Amino acid sequence: MKKLLLIALAVSIGAPALFAGWVLMDRQLNPTTFETVGEYADARIPPGRRADAAARQAKARRELGVQDARQILFGDLHVHTTFSIDAFTWSLPSMNGTGIHPPADACDYARFCSQLDFWSTNDHSEGLTPRHWEMIRDNVNQCNALSGDPADPEMVTFLGWEWTQMGNTPESHYGHRVVVMKDEARDRTPARPIMSGGLAVEAMRKDAIPPLQKLTAPYLGMPANGLNRQMLKNLYFKQDYLREQALCANDRPSPDLPQNCMEYADTPADLQRKLREWGFPALVIPHDTTWGFYTPPGTKWDKQLSRDMHDPQLQGLIEVFSGHGNSEEYRDWRAVEMAADGTLSCPSPSEGYTPCCHRAGEIIQSRCEDPASEECAARVQTAQVNYLRAGRGGRLTVPDVAPEEWLNCGQCTDCYMPAFNFRPGNSVQYIMQLSNRAEPDETGDPLRFRFGFIGSSDNHLAQPGVGYKEVDRHLTTDTSGLATEFLNNQLHRVAEPDSDPRHSVELDLNNNEFNFLQVNESERQSAFFMSGGLVAVHSPARDRDTIFASLQRREVYGTSGPRILLWFDLLQDDGTTLPMGSELESGEIPRFRVRAAGAFEQQPGCPQESIDALGAQRLEHMCGSECYNPGDARIPVERIEIVRIRPQVTGTEDPGRLIEDPWKVIECEGGERGCTVEFEDAEYATAGRDTLYYVRALQTPTPTINGKPIQCVRAREDGQCAEVRVCWGDKRTPLDDDCLDAVSERAWSSPIFLDYPKTRPVPADATAAAAAAET
Repeated sequence: MKKLLLIALAVSIGAPALFAGWVLMDRQLNPTTFETVGEYADARIPPGRRADAAARQAKARRELGVQDARQILFGDLHVHTTFSIDAFTWSLPSMNGTGIHPPADACDYARFCSQLDFWSTNDHSEGLTPRHWEMIRDNVNQCNALSGDPADPEMVTFLGWEWTQMGNTPESHYGHRVVVMKDEARDRTPARPIMSGGLAVEAMRKDAIPPLQKLTAPYLGMPANGLNRQMLKNLYFKQDYLREQALCANDRPSPDLPQNCMEYADTPADLQRKLREWGFPALVIPHDTTWGFYTPPGTKWDKQLSRDMHDPQLQGLIEVFSGHGNSEEYRDWRAVEMAADGTLSCPSPSEGYTPCCHRAGEIIQSRCEDPASEECAARVQTAQVNYLRAGRGGRLTVPDVAPEEWLNCGQCTDCYMPAFNFRPGNSVQYIMQLSNRAEPDETGDPLRFRFGFIGSSDNHLAQPGVGYKEVDRHLTTDTSGLATEFLNNQLHRVAEPDSDPRHSVELDLNNNEFNFLQVNESERQSAFFMSGGLVAVHSPARDRDTIFASLQRREVYGTSGPRILLWFDLLQDDGTTLPMGSELESGEIPRFRVRAAGAFEQQPGCPQESIDALGAQRLEHMCGSECYNPGDARIPVERIEIVRIRPQVTGTEDPGRLIEDPWKVIECEGGERGCTVEFEDAEYATAGRDTLYYVRALQTPTPTINGKPIQCVRAREDGQCAEVRVCWGDKRTPLDDDCLDAVSERAWSSPIFLDYPKTRPVPADATAAAAAAET
């Protein structure tokens, strides 16, 4: 009947009325009708698959002489589905996405595509309404039910979410946390996820799209694709539905808040306090700490080392590697210099690093009529200051500039697969050398972070454990690109087109017309999306309690995606060993042993069991018909690198002197059979200070997606880059180009922490003492 009325109206007043009427009718759709948990494969994992994996691992232990009978289980503790609004957006066909991927897809992907032992669901809590949370609970319960006997399951699924905090200044920025609950039962988990306050929740709930654009965008300026059109309309419904949800008042303890409100915590201290109020076992895992896509320049982790910001009972692990890059390595260059009075200045370029504020000045200088004039010098200075004041939105202060003109500024060019716009003051190595003597721990020792190291994927298409094969960049990474110029203008804007390109412009991050994606450097970021990492646990059994306990004990390590086997032990005089993650007070010379075996080379396609379980069409949609499919040969481990860090004794010590990377390098000669090495530190006993050690096991180089992001292909005479190769997310790079480069995939052990006995005096100048010992 509505359609007949619209036709009659169109006849009387013209076709525009028909178009508007159709659009308005579509807007009446209920947003709860299109978003469901999805459908599961009605199949079990064949028992032979587990038996084969266990036999292969037992063989590796025998060949390496490993006496430890615990299994190494592989998982992913950082997984998004299209319940997350950003993931839903990237899944649009107009963004070169493949359509929605609900929670049931993640369950089946982990079972039949990546074949994990455990995983966690971690959608952004800022976009999870009470209805979404109930569906996520149902998914976790259903996925665990499909895995058989809880005492010996085929796979364990953990309930969780991501707390996605962001700030526009280093002082207000704390970064993202993954929260993983041990239990799945409703009476053993929070009634709602806890989202961050401030910028993230404002960005999620802000209605930044003009009403007319909402009406017309699904029909204009994009491919005539029914799925794409309906998904874009659904995205608008999803955002409208989110804005209708009430925020909790936060006026009472978390368990006493109303059931159907959305709860927030402004800081890590608030988040951890709320989790303690519930009293259920949980993990709070910082991740993507160096990722400059959203982290303001100049941010450092120092402010997060306090008794209220850091609860070691909850926050005991940190993510070293994910699909957003490597956050491990420290460098002593900076993106900005900040004086005590808050004045900002632009650092000079150093070997291998160009601050983007400096590049902003170069671009403006290239547009001067007389580059050597005083007027031009003043424009350059203004451009640098404007860039710095704009924080992560600095690129918008230079008018009429193409993304490739920024060259490789802001990037760690000598880091392994680094995060975009790398922030070294947030790196894992920097974090591990921090000490807070003003707030000692319960034993009276300086407060420090004693994190275990993990990897995970941070995948946004319901693909836990996606990094098993380096294929199909647009499916196996978070790379997305725009299919039309219309969308490009909507999401990848530059400074106002009527601005004078000879002069930079000012930008206030707290008051501007740009949305979150328009502020951030979404285009250059496309070259820094990797397929993701894994977390491995040394576990006596496969059940959830045992796996969770191993995670809490830090008997874990991370990989860049391959299933590398790694053992790192402290050898004791009585013949026993202490595993990675251990702490020991000792003044003796420590001795260590490392054993490692490379991951299996992968065969093309999927095993028959996966094809039978999912069917060819669903297998293609979820994992591009490529599964974890190991052959018989292992990739050799090429070398073992040992990193030694001596945490601060005073607050004035140079982190670069305390972080020794690598401290030792030991070549491996075992080939496919793996590698066993031993080493000791004779300097420990004379240095007289606490020390931690961790190891990296590096495989021989293999082709890897975005293995070398934004490569410099031509240098200037001064050594700075003059031209770059960028792997774009859109048609500027062919969609079938996986942007492969050969790099050494690796595993990072959790550290072993040695505390020097307090009965001996600590040298007054510990840095000098350490330097003397090295000499």
